[in-house]
Amino acid sequence: MTVIKINAITVEPDSGDELARRFAARAGAIDDRDGFEGFELLKPTDDRTTWLVVTRWRDEESFQAWVSSPAFAHGHRSEAERAGGEAPRPVGVHSELWSYTIAGGSTG
Repeated sequence: MTVIKINAITVEPDSGDELARRFAARAGAIDDRDGFEGFELLKPTDDRTTWLVVTRWRDEESFQAWVSSPAFAHGHRSEAERAGGEAPRPVGVHSELWSYTIAGGSTG
């Protein structure tokens, strides 16, 4: 059964574009992970400052295997850190991880 993980990341009002840039810099990094089904970065269209990172996984075990992998740690380091430099200032000021399964819907 598909598991959906949503990381709700709150940023300063002027930091959303930087969050998007950092995600774009590692686009496709988890595409080949076993059990990975998809990813979206959702930008608010109103005055909210919480962005949503939505990932879909075949099952909880697939998600947990990714979280505990070296690839997860590597992917959550900045470009500068991966090149041996210092970490930039974090963009997010708060985050929460939400977990869902599909309970209904439509294929459209």
